[in-house]
Amino acid sequence: MLEDGQKLILPTSGGFLSRSRTIAPPTWSRWLVPPAALSVHLSIGQAYSWSVFKPPLEKALDLSGTQSALPFQLGIVMLGLSAAFGGPLVERNGPRWAMFVSMVCFASGFLISALGVATSQYWLVVLGYGFVGGIGLGIGYISPVSTLMKWFPDRPGMATGIAIMGFGGGALIASPWSTQMLGSFGAGTGGIAKTFLVHGVVYAVFMSLGVLLVRVPADGWLPKGWDPAKAAARALVTTANVSARNAIRTPQFWFLWVVLCFNVTAGIGILEKAAPMIQDFFANTATPISVSAAAGFVALLSLANMTGRIVWSSTSDLIGRKNMYRVYLGVGAVLYLIISLAGDSHTVVFILCALGILSFYGGGFATVPAYLKDLFGTYQVGAIHGRLLTAWSIAGVLGPLIVNAIADSQKAAGKTGPALYTTSLYIMIGLLVVGFLSNEMIRPVKDKYHEPPLVTVDEPGTLATPQGGS
Repeated sequence: MLEDGQKLILPTSGGFLSRSRTIAPPTWSRWLVPPAALSVHLSIGQAYSWSVFKPPLEKALDLSGTQSALPFQLGIVMLGLSAAFGGPLVERNGPRWAMFVSMVCFASGFLISALGVATSQYWLVVLGYGFVGGIGLGIGYISPVSTLMKWFPDRPGMATGIAIMGFGGGALIASPWSTQMLGSFGAGTGGIAKTFLVHGVVYAVFMSLGVLLVRVPADGWLPKGWDPAKAAARALVTTANVSARNAIRTPQFWFLWVVLCFNVTAGIGILEKAAPMIQDFFANTATPISVSAAAGFVALLSLANMTGRIVWSSTSDLIGRKNMYRVYLGVGAVLYLIISLAGDSHTVVFILCALGILSFYGGGFATVPAYLKDLFGTYQVGAIHGRLLTAWSIAGVLGPLIVNAIADSQKAAGKTGPALYTTSLYIMIGLLVVGFLSNEMIRPVKDKYHEPPLVTVDEPGTLATPQGGS
């Protein structure tokens, strides 16, 4: 018999993509799941290399810089929206279904774009890469999150850091690969179309490895020697579960939304304008920054972004998520202050501070799923993560808007060098301080938001057994 407040979960059957078909056998190694996640994240991380296609598209289709940015901008918007609205579907249908949907949408986006370039119909590129491919970005981004944390409850920061590192590092593969293909096929409409076509086919094959490989642990599975009761003794870590619907009703969700939004705003403000920013900063010095050196600076920032995702998120397993965000936000504010005070007197100081800020930017993305797991449990953490990513959509507009608008206005006023960015830097410091205070406001979630214990019936005639709860 069920006790008061318990829920009954009946077994379901389905096809190859269903969650029930992905339950791992007892001998399955959990270390096969991170490669499955990486196969998806390394693929969709191609989005960060869209700038490779901007110059040839502008020349081949007679586009402005604003027009050539539309596919990428729409893709990021759709990433946030599809993650927010598709999160519950990902939780309900399982990671194999989610990875398959991501693969179909992302690969199809390239194929539609190839058709658009070949026929000189740019709206098809926007539709394909931006809208259809953007859905693949969002579903693919959140698809492995809850699965990884179920497999690695003892090290959730490390597990999600490995996967999300792939999204930051995808461009390191895609940029030279795309450049090489454009050099071989040509930078005209035919060459760009062929490049898009190859991308679509290769990414479909690569992402299918994740679809085939991913598994979910059986109910009640725990890592050998790991005691969840001891883990729950740490501050802010719960063994209870909160639904996605209830999570957005808690102050903890919105405090964390502010934390993520402002941490991302601070990082993406530099990332989006990195090359011109470092050149402007040191334009009036004896050793101005060349175009090639600025490009090298951008590559270093990408490496810091990727490395920070695994290093800092793994560190959060040792020092706790709240302490890790104190570093991201508090130290990040100090680094911005150092840049503003140093001005153009020390190039090395500027570069090192920018690398630190971008490592915190990447680390913030990778640590937040584990923070959500600590606060809300694993029940619907993928759906909660998807809704939290709306903060990324806002930050993706806010950060570049602050930096570009102020730089343009200062340039119109006749200012040069660091003066173009001083106001932006102080605004970023203020946002990071607000984020720091929001992080300090986060407390354990109250019991009234917890789900009742779940009970699973594996076979007709067997007794139901509790599967956790508050």
